[in-house]
Amino acid sequence: MIAKDKQKENVIVYEAEHDDDGKTLRQVLEGKLDFSSRLLSKLKQSKTVFIDGQHSKYHEIVQKGNQIKIVMEEEPNHFVPQNIDLKIIYEDVDLILINKQPGIVTHPTKSHPDNTIANAVTWYLTNKGISCKIRFVNRLDMDTSGLLIIAKNPYSHHILSKQMQQDKIKKRYIAFVWDIVENDSGKIEAPIHMPSGDSIKRVVDQKGRQSSTEFKVLKRYKNATMLEINLITGRTHQIRVHMSHLGHPLIGDSLYGADDIHLINRQALHASYLSFLQPRYRNTVQVETPLPDDLTELEKKLQ
Repeated sequence: MIAKDKQKENVIVYEAEHDDDGKTLRQVLEGKLDFSSRLLSKLKQSKTVFIDGQHSKYHEIVQKGNQIKIVMEEEPNHFVPQNIDLKIIYEDVDLILINKQPGIVTHPTKSHPDNTIANAVTWYLTNKGISCKIRFVNRLDMDTSGLLIIAKNPYSHHILSKQMQQDKIKKRYIAFVWDIVENDSGKIEAPIHMPSGDSIKRVVDQKGRQSSTEFKVLKRYKNATMLEINLITGRTHQIRVHMSHLGHPLIGDSLYGADDIHLINRQALHASYLSFLQPRYRNTVQVETPLPDDLTELEKKLQ
């Protein structure tokens, strides 16, 4: 049992249960707590795994009631802290959920070296006295708004990334697309391919990775449709590629459709809902956010 009152961002305290009795420390860490081999190797080098307060090796036998303590020594965070407004929707010992605004990139790049979400989160954590590396679990395009998951330690990043890879994190989006979508709901099964290594744009091509998108019509306008979109897989630009392939490009999507600056100056896409298991306690976390102001204004224009 993981005792909630003894936890810190970089410390996990676990009390061995009946079914752990007689197992090796490695078996408990890998099997019960789902530690990755990579993280176990780092912990072995740093000698920061303890049983009842004593440094312990992975071959040692665990008994019911033993207190296993794992201290994760953090790597330095190289992002420059910048005081940028953050909309934090949820936070616990392992993660932060941000409601990202459009027009800001997730982390520094050559074209956007600062004023990113990473810089903002570094400022926020520094002011809380928390020293940890910024680890993004999911990514959103610069001009897509909505929910972004940031892990506070390597353990939570591994668990959440594993959920993401296994498509166990439920992700829903709100999208405004051109023209009337006739079917009330549907599923798009179309492989997505990156034509070349330096290409930003993705295409539907049999050489690509299997990709699945579900959609449901929320509202129809004169010549546009509001959709709720459920991502079954999570490919780069998946919604934008699939909706363009269906003949209904996102409003404002200049890469897969056309510029619609008279209506909105970005693609009309918002990551509105996330559901996943909290990495340490395995309870379900569900978060939903409303449409940002520019999409609310877009809807009014489409009436």
